[in-house]
Amino acid sequence: MAVPLSFAGKVVLVTGAGGVNDLGGDIKGGGKSSSAADKVVEEIKAKGGKAVANYDSVEDGEKLIKAALDAFGRIDILVNNAGILRDRSFARTSDLDWDLIHRVHLRGSFIVTRAAWNHMKKQQFGRIIMTSSAAGIYGNFGQANYSAAKLGLLGLANTLAIEGQKYNIHCNTIAPTAGSRLTQTVMPPDLLKSLKAEYVAPLVLWLCHEQCQENGGLFEVGAGWIGKLRWERTLGSIVRHKDQHMTPEEVRDKWDQICDFTSATKPATIQESLHTLVEVLSKVEAGEGLRANPAHALASSTSGINPSDAIGKMLGEMTFSYTHMHCVLYALGVGLSTREPDHLKFLYEGHEDFSCLPTFGVIPAQASMLEGGLGSLPGLNFDPTKLLHGEQYLELYKPLPTSGTLTSKASVADILDKGSGALILLDVHTYSNHELVCYNQFSLFIVGAGGFGGKRSSERAVATVPPPNRAPDAVVTDETTRDQAALYRLSGDWNPLHIDPNFAALGGFKSPILHGLCSFGFAARHVLRQYADNDVSRFKSIKVRFVKPVLPGQAIQTLMWKEGNRIHFECKVKETGAVVLAGAYIDLHTASGAPTASAKTEGLQSDLVFAEIGRRIKDLGGELVKKVNAIFGWEITKGGKTAAQWTIDLKTGNGALHKGLYNGKTDVTFTVSDEDFMDVVVGKLNPQKAFFAGKLKVRGNIMLSQKLETILKDYAKL
Repeated sequence: MAVPLSFAGKVVLVTGAGGVNDLGGDIKGGGKSSSAADKVVEEIKAKGGKAVANYDSVEDGEKLIKAALDAFGRIDILVNNAGILRDRSFARTSDLDWDLIHRVHLRGSFIVTRAAWNHMKKQQFGRIIMTSSAAGIYGNFGQANYSAAKLGLLGLANTLAIEGQKYNIHCNTIAPTAGSRLTQTVMPPDLLKSLKAEYVAPLVLWLCHEQCQENGGLFEVGAGWIGKLRWERTLGSIVRHKDQHMTPEEVRDKWDQICDFTSATKPATIQESLHTLVEVLSKVEAGEGLRANPAHALASSTSGINPSDAIGKMLGEMTFSYTHMHCVLYALGVGLSTREPDHLKFLYEGHEDFSCLPTFGVIPAQASMLEGGLGSLPGLNFDPTKLLHGEQYLELYKPLPTSGTLTSKASVADILDKGSGALILLDVHTYSNHELVCYNQFSLFIVGAGGFGGKRSSERAVATVPPPNRAPDAVVTDETTRDQAALYRLSGDWNPLHIDPNFAALGGFKSPILHGLCSFGFAARHVLRQYADNDVSRFKSIKVRFVKPVLPGQAIQTLMWKEGNRIHFECKVKETGAVVLAGAYIDLHTASGAPTASAKTEGLQSDLVFAEIGRRIKDLGGELVKKVNAIFGWEITKGGKTAAQWTIDLKTGNGALHKGLYNGKTDVTFTVSDEDFMDVVVGKLNPQKAFFAGKLKVRGNIMLSQKLETILKDYAKL
């Protein structure tokens, strides 16, 4: 059970919107009333808290802070939330419209924060929230004054985050969408109910807690959703040459490259931003800017990439010797565990069906990419720190042996000019005793090495394929551990980006990230288990595009679509929804012999939910038994016929999940279609409404249906 956050002893000042400080005026800043602040104080006191109201304007910031100090002796947390609206189209905005908005939103937040700042510095603790708006981030018609003030708050917050860091004063910005006095006149009542302030407050509470180390963040929040924003910048283009004029024509000619967000950077500090300009100045000084004659520039490109010299060139032959230990270590690195009985065949060399995971095929081949001297080939002069792994294709011609010596031969298949960088296709063929075992194609992107005039596509490239435009047929969620990257790197990828926080910070990451090929391994075994019963002989090939990294400790969610022997899939980070692998698929060999019994229920999405419930029961069974104390039976139908039966025993021992029904022993049994079951799980269909609509049939103690939320929502989120 999660430990509740405690704010014991902390003194909080909230301005505006019915907070403990509220002038009580109307939305345009007129009038004054004590009722808004008094109401909040009464609610706090009714729940055992201590509070005092203040009715001063935020323009009198010193008075607000003095009220807190007089009543409680300190100030720990400040939420700058006071605001008014004076919406006008830009042409109709008066000086007063502009000034009033800035006086309350921007200047008011500045004055109150300044009054609290030294007190927070002395006590070596402070948490400050600035309330911005989507209008400030994106702009909004009729709100030029409001938008400017709200984005100004973000700039103020970013600087306070820097200056306050050494005093343990953190400042973050929220852009909420919530019902308030400011929005009740512009939002319909039904929408206001869905945008309660209660759906914003938990984020504010976490950002203000002493355990939270977030600082300088910007978050959009509303309706129960929270998302973090950050700046993104294209790689851009140098459009001038030493000792020559910079012209608008050169800007025009490079406009596509200037605006190309492929492989964009994400500067987080002004130092990172200025670093680019320093690099540009050095390149211009060295004569590496644009040439006055574009044709001459193409002929003597300084990108360091010359396809005619590099394509077809072979790298040094690489030998890889391994034992069963390497196979087991790799399996652990991609998340296999002895907790799952069917994982044992990949973890125990004494198992009668001991096998090597198919994606282990990238391990002997990756040495060609990492150690084969790619950058030493003629025509490939590039900075290795600019190399990104863009895509991966692996094809097996036979199941991998569990030990032996493999030889890999690599060659440059093609080089593409993507404008913002160069894409190298590296083909690696791997042999066992002169017999071809597997083929890999590494798609390697060299940031900043484009613009050499090469082609943009290649027939040699194995293409990614988008998934079908329908709901996935199956979804599997798997948690990584905090040590997942540390474990996976033991299979040969020693890049410090995955283990060293300082090195990760240089790459723009707050902490070390998981290897892309580790996520690749997670996804492949999800598909192999779901559609091939872990039969490695059925694995033919896999193709993925790497999109974003996973942080160790996050959960990887694999969405799968079956189309014949091709399984399309996409991987996301469960906690954030960020896509990790895209355009991906696995091709399987046709299974020999008759279909297995499980084929009858192939495609049941509910199977994945019950599998997740089973895993949760293993981890939290004792707690669930205390909370639920009942045995549930489930009959899942498809096409009007029973397709699967399950029993969730949360009454005996530490709980258990069983395939099939406990005849006569269930306290309540539900019958529902696979589709309606999934709608209940994801919250699209209310169980009570499903019951009255005849979609959910119940036998036994109907009152136990009230505990479905505990089982399905708390412990089976997919």
